[in-house]
Order: sequence, then structure tokens, then C-alpha cells
Amino acid sequence: MSAQYHLSDELLLSYSAGTLDEASSLLVATHLALCPHCRSRNLAADAVGGELLDALPPAELSPGLMGSVLAQLGDRDQAGAAKVAVRRGDIVIPEPLRSYLGGDLGALRWTRVAPRVQQIAIDIPGCRARARMLRFQCGTQVPAHGHGGRELTLVLSGTLYDRDAVLARGDVAETDEHTEHQPFAGPEQDCICLAVTDAPLRFKGAFARLLQPWFGI
Repeated sequence: MSAQYHLSDELLLSYSAGTLDEASSLLVATHLALCPHCRSRNLAADAVGGELLDALPPAELSPGLMGSVLAQLGDRDQAGAAKVAVRRGDIVIPEPLRSYLGGDLGALRWTRVAPRVQQIAIDIPGCRARARMLRFQCGTQVPAHGHGGRELTLVLSGTLYDRDAVLARGDVAETDEHTEHQPFAGPEQDCICLAVTDAPLRFKGAFARLLQPWFGI
């Protein structure tokens, strides 16, 4: 099934321009591995960036620089094509996220942070935004909360009900400081997500606020 909820234009353009932080870039790249529609949009964004570069005044290049850059781009394109070509049905976590985690779903070691909720914090040195894998047992409701900044959520398995949307594999939810919600995992199976936040959440309940330092969210 193809993704129904995609990356915003702003997020995709920032990724294409190379101005997005590494944690958010990881989520975007993982979504691109699952979403042909956004891969096409990303190619278009890259083309816009190329046209903007073409409009800049020419600069003198050192001998051999152009050949070196083209060789690196060729290597990157071949690697990307190889990753996209993988269609094994037993792979839950696509690249590049799988490399950050050190394996697919069966190799992961989860930490319990609350009843029916587990997480894996992804260490990205020097990055202010925080990336983490979250696993909600089926039917689990997240405590009501707002946001101090942007939160990106990519569903990798199961479903996540968020306001009027039902997010499934490959879908992205993008929220900000104006969003207050209480998502919950669908009843069919556990919901596994990649979440990236650039500021702490603002939990509504006293119990959730008490446990927040333990969550690290």
C-alpha cells in the first residue's frame, strides 16, 4: 500500500537544500525509501536547486574537482538505486534507518518507558533534534500533549490514529507548537514509528509530566 500522508513542501525543500538537521533528514530519507510519490517530488526539488545553482555567477574550479564530485554523485546514485530496488517483504525497517539501528526489527532491543510503550533512542551526536523509535502495543493511547516545536512521525508498522487521520506504513505526520492531540495505536497490531522532535513535548496530565524526565521526550 502506498503512503497517503506525505512530506510537506517546506520539509522536502529543506532536505533537498541540505539545510535540514540530521535527525529530520533521517526520517525524510526513510520515508523516501517507502514512498515513490515523494521520491519523484524530491527529484523535482533537486532539479529546482540545480537551476538556482546554474543562475549563480561562474567560479573557477581547481583541476580535477569536477571529476571527483561527479564520481561521488555517481556512487551515491548507484547506492540509492540499489536500496530502492530492494523489495523483500520481510524487511520492516528500510535503509537508511536500518543502518542507524544496526538491524531490522528482529534485532532491536527495546526499552520500556511506560505501560505498553517501548522506545529506542537513536544517538546522533551534535544534533539538537532527537530521533527515537517508538513501539505502542495495539490500542494504546498516547497521553494528551502539545509541542514546544516540530514533531515528525513516520509509521513503519501497524496504524496510528491521529485526529481525523489513520496513518499506516510510510505515512508521515508533521505537527508543531500549535498542535495538541492524543494519538493512539490501531487495534490490529502494535504500531512502530520513527519520531523526531526538536523540543520537549507538553503533556497535559500530571502523571505524564511527572514521568517525562524518564521518557526523555
